[in-house]
Amino acid sequence: MPTLESSLTPETLVPMATFLAIMLGGWALLLVLSSRPTKAEDRLKRMLERPQDELERLRQTRERTRIQEKVAEAARRLSAPMQPKDEAELGKIRLTLLNAGIRSPQAVQIFLGMKMLSLLLGLALATPAALSKGFDRNSLLTMVAAGGIGFYLPGFVVSQKRRARQKAIFLGLPDALDLMVVCVEAGLGFDAAMRRVTAELNESCPEVCDELNIVNFQIQMGRPRREALRDLGIRTGVEDVRALAAVIIQAEKFGSPIGAALRVQSDAMRTRRRQMAEEKAAQTAVKIMLPLIMFIFPGVFVVLVGPAAIKIMDTMMNK
Repeated sequence: MPTLESSLTPETLVPMATFLAIMLGGWALLLVLSSRPTKAEDRLKRMLERPQDELERLRQTRERTRIQEKVAEAARRLSAPMQPKDEAELGKIRLTLLNAGIRSPQAVQIFLGMKMLSLLLGLALATPAALSKGFDRNSLLTMVAAGGIGFYLPGFVVSQKRRARQKAIFLGLPDALDLMVVCVEAGLGFDAAMRRVTAELNESCPEVCDELNIVNFQIQMGRPRREALRDLGIRTGVEDVRALAAVIIQAEKFGSPIGAALRVQSDAMRTRRRQMAEEKAAQTAVKIMLPLIMFIFPGVFVVLVGPAAIKIMDTMMNK
C-alpha cells in the first residue's frame, strides 16, 4: 500500500499546483468581474446622481444670479446721477461695451457705477494726504486730479479691452475666412460653414468664433441673415467685418457665389494684415533710436572715450 510520502512526487505535485493556480486565478477573475457594476446598475446610478447635479447647478445659477442682481442694483443706485439723458448717449456707451465684448444687460449701469465708485475711491485716497499740510490750492488740485483719474480709469480700461479685442478680430478674421471658403467650396452652406469654422478655430481665434456663434444663434432663432450680419459689423466695430457683412449681403442679394466673394475678401484682409506688419517693421528703426541714445550710446561713449580722457587728465596733472 503506497504511503503519503511516496505519492507526493514531482510528477503528482506539478499537475496539482497547476490546477490550484488555475482555479484560484479564475476565482479572482470572477470576483473582479462581479465587483464591477453592470450597465444597468451604472445607468441607474447616473440617473440617481443626475438630479443632485442638476440641483447643485441650479443652486449655483440662482446664487450667481442673485449676486449679479445685487451688484446691478447697487451700481444703478450709485450711478443714478450719471445716467444718460437721451437714448443716443446711452446707445453710444452700450456700443462701446459691446465692442469690448461686454454684453450683460446691466453692463451700462455697472460701468457707470464703477466710474462713480472709482471717483469716490480716488477722492478718499487723496483727501487725507492733501489735507495733511492744510487746505490750499495745491491740495485742491491734488484732490481734483485724483478724482479725475478715478473717474476716467474704467473708461480707459474698457477702451484698452476694446482695442485689444478689435485687433484680435482683425488678425484672426483672414484665417477664419480661408477655412470658410474651403467649407463653402466643398459643398456646405454658409450657416454650416460658420458652425464648422467656430468648431475648428475655437482655440486659435476665440473672439472671431464668439461673434460667429452669436450670428449662428440669431439665424437659428429666426432672425434674417442680413440683419444678423449687419449687427455683426456694428457689434465688433471692425471696419473689415462691416465690409465682409456688406459683401455677403450683396452676394446673397444678387445671387453671386459666396465662395468667390469670401475668397476676394480674405485675400484683401490678408494683404492689409501683411502691409500693417511691414509698416510696423519699418517703424522699428525709428522707435529704437530713443532707447539707443538714452541707454546704449552713453555706455559706448564711456568705453571708447574713457581711457583717452583718463590719459589726458593724467598728463595735465603731471605737468
